[in-house]
Formats: sequence, structure tokens, C-alpha cells
Amino acid sequence: MARVITMREAINEALDQEMTRDPSVIVMGEDIVGGTGSPGEDDAWGGVLGVTKGLYAKHGDRLMDTPLSESAYIGAAVGAAACSMRPVAELMFIDFMGVCFDEIFNQAAKFKYMFGGKAETPVVIRAMVGAGFRAAAQHSQMLTPVFTHIPGLKVVCPSNAYDTKGLLIQAIRDNDPVIFCEHKNLYEHESDVPEESYAIPFGEANVVREGGDVSIVTYGQTVHRAVEAAESLASDGVECEIVDLRTLSPIDTDTVIESVENTGRLVCVDEANPRCSIASDVSAMVSQEAFGSLKAGIQMVTAPHTPVPFSPSLEDLYIPSAEQIANAARRTMAH
Repeated sequence: MARVITMREAINEALDQEMTRDPSVIVMGEDIVGGTGSPGEDDAWGGVLGVTKGLYAKHGDRLMDTPLSESAYIGAAVGAAACSMRPVAELMFIDFMGVCFDEIFNQAAKFKYMFGGKAETPVVIRAMVGAGFRAAAQHSQMLTPVFTHIPGLKVVCPSNAYDTKGLLIQAIRDNDPVIFCEHKNLYEHESDVPEESYAIPFGEANVVREGGDVSIVTYGQTVHRAVEAAESLASDGVECEIVDLRTLSPIDTDTVIESVENTGRLVCVDEANPRCSIASDVSAMVSQEAFGSLKAGIQMVTAPHTPVPFSPSLEDLYIPSAEQIANAARRTMAH
């Protein structure tokens, strides 16, 4: 049975259902419990934005507050995963990867390859991504391309509550390390989500909107900006097809190519910085695999190649807008 819940609630429900189903699932991170038993607190805070609130009351010490040392507890999570546990570690902000990146890209990502496929590391690292939260340059980056570049890691970035629940359940059950990116501006976004447990396979994009004129390929928060742009363009007689990648590694090449072969035009949208981004990756892939189908040059809409500004007005300009996406689509239609 489906009901409307937020993305925050979908994450909480996925964790709850998987911890109930599998006793090897544990959760660790900074302040994911904090507050329980203290004066005036009957329940845990559930992290900086309340995502894990209520889980400690159900699952007790399988949720662990950690010291403010990402290198320590991400390393502990990777080690636990190598020893038959299924840890979900919350990195809080993906920007904090700098102090624990070795454990992720040099250890977790490589164990299976270094030990002839005999070692599995089923760890999920949850992290908030994205700008627009007035959190300044060190708490606002879209670092999805950095992790996508590393072989051995799976990278997920959902755009809605339904996908979030299904993809997080799949991530917890997956036997490889998964970087699960949650856009902080989408925590309150609501959609229909079934109460029962379900998993969405990795590497399967979702065609959010069908159209025959321009393909818009994106993920995360910018899916909603793309929908807004498509609605504006439809009033001018331009029908856009929107492909939500959902997972960046593995990436659904077939759906992207099929869409471009149908429309002949491509706009790649990515909140990450432009150099070596998901947008540039998709652009290169389409140029190589479907060049003959293109009727116009590929357009990329990304953040500028600068740190995220703290000024609210500049931060709003930093994030790809529906207007920018619509203008990029119009440029492709001019040819």
C-alpha cells in the first residue's frame, strides 16, 4: 500500500525495514543517536537533520554514535563489512570525504580485486550532497563525479522518495561498497511510497517524461529543474524527454542512447562542477556511441567551476536553473 511520505521518511523506513530483516545491518555515524536519555529528550535526535530519528528505540546499540573522526568510523565500517557485517555509515556531508578517502577508494573499492573475488565489502556510505542549503563551500558540494571515477564503488543519487527507499534497500543488500548520495534540499520532497519493502536494481535509469524533440539527462535535484524546464518548453511546442540516471555507477548507457536516438538532441544537466563531471561523461559517451543520431551539438548545463558561494543570491545563481536548462534545449532546437 502506497502513501505520500518525504525522502527523509523513506530513508528512515528503508533502514528500519532492513535492520528488522537482517541482524547483520548496523548503522554508525556522528550524532545519529545523540540525545537519548538526556534531560528533555525521550528519543534520539537522529542526526543533524533527523533522518535516523526513532531507530535507536527499535534497534538499540546496533546504531552507534561515533567520535568526530570520519577516518576512524569509516575505516571501522569498511572493516566490519569485510567481516560479514552490513554497515551503513553516515558521512554526514560528502565534503568530509577528504579525511577518510583512503579507506574508501584504496581499501573498500579494491578488496574484491586484490583478493581474487573472494573478499566482499557490503558497506553503504550515506552522505548529504548539493548546494542551496546556505551551508557554504565546505558543506555544499556535489562530489558525485569523484566517487564515480573510482572502479569498485557503486554510486547512487536519487531524486525522489520512492526511488530513495528502493535504492537504499538495494544498496544495503548489495555485496559491493555503495556511496549513497542524498541531496539535502530533497529531504522534504514527497512522493507515493509503498509501505512494504522493495528494491530498485542499480543501473536502470527512469524516464521521467517522454518526448521526441530533446533528451535531458540528469540526476538528483536537477531532475525537478528539468521537469520545470520541460513544462515551459512544452508551451512553445518543444517536447522534452527527461532521463533520471538514478545510479551513476553503474550507469544505464542503453536508456540514454535510446533516448538520444529518438530525439537527436541532448542536454546534460549536472549540479557538479563542469570539468570531469557526470555531464561531461554522458556527453562523451553519446558522442562516441550515438554521434550519427545527433542533429545538433550537445549542450551541458552545470554549476560554474568555482567553490559554492555563501552569498544566498550567488548560491542561487550557482545551481543550474530551469531557465538555463530550457535555454540550452532551445539552442539545440535552433539547428
